[in-house]
Amino acid sequence: MMVFRGPEDVPAGFGPSVVAIGKFDGVHAGHRVVLERAKVDAATRGARVVAVTFDRNPLAVLRPERNPAELVGVPQKLRLLAETGIDATMVLTFDERLALLSPRDFVVDMLVEPLGMCTILVGTDFRFGRGGAGNADLLRELGEEFGFRVDVVDEVRAIDEGRRVSSTWVRELLGAGDVETAAKLLGRPTAVWGEVVHGLKRGRALGFPTANLSASLEGFAPADGVYAGWLIDEAPGLRSGVRYPAAISVGTNPTFGDVTRRQVEAYVLDETDLDLYGHEVEVQFVSRVRGMTAFDGVESLKAQMADDVAQVRAALGRG
Repeated sequence: MMVFRGPEDVPAGFGPSVVAIGKFDGVHAGHRVVLERAKVDAATRGARVVAVTFDRNPLAVLRPERNPAELVGVPQKLRLLAETGIDATMVLTFDERLALLSPRDFVVDMLVEPLGMCTILVGTDFRFGRGGAGNADLLRELGEEFGFRVDVVDEVRAIDEGRRVSSTWVRELLGAGDVETAAKLLGRPTAVWGEVVHGLKRGRALGFPTANLSASLEGFAPADGVYAGWLIDEAPGLRSGVRYPAAISVGTNPTFGDVTRRQVEAYVLDETDLDLYGHEVEVQFVSRVRGMTAFDGVESLKAQMADDVAQVRAALGRG
């Protein structure tokens, strides 16, 4: 997949293209439906499929007090978009300059001229241009002038819940620790990425050495607790891409009370000498074992950790 960091990166004569535009936070099932529709349209027109997205949620600039935590970082988003099989993604820097563009200038300067856009797919609530003045009706008017078609894609709703699939819903589920339902909406396991860094080495002393992820990890960590899941070593080398079953802890380790910020750490089952320091890893959450609890001593904590590992084995079919 080609990646453009703005219209200036798009090579001359790139089009025609079918454009799907949006935040694509999480690249969830609703986003994937839009992209599949774009691929079908592009195939009939001999065009390329381009996702146009932003380097941050526009609310981070327009209404920072209302800006939600992102489900994925930009590198995660690009990887997930690439997995859909589209041709290119253009990541626009959402700053005050972009926010002040008129709807017409946004469409012409960002989409029509660089991408040779022949079709644009948008959601029912899509807004664009200064003050959010642009909508689907204005897009259709501009389409008549500049020769592109507008396809407004209906909402994707969950059959059981009857609720629109959205990044907001995914955040709610993860905030409650429901990684299994979140995975259904995402079409993949919930995951975070980060570098393995040195911690307090407390897990090793307790017999369960953990890989501690850097505080600057990418992705939305679920509610505090213990989870069954997988650790995937992304570091280059002979063991790159190895997938390990893991018991994952999210939280501040309340038994000891000396961890000041939430952290993600993973104990790889049956591995006591695995050296992952400095490696980039992906941690995938499969199911929640329990919430985070403070214990009255080290021995009771060790007993609970042993039980946690047994439950993780069962959940992952590793018993």
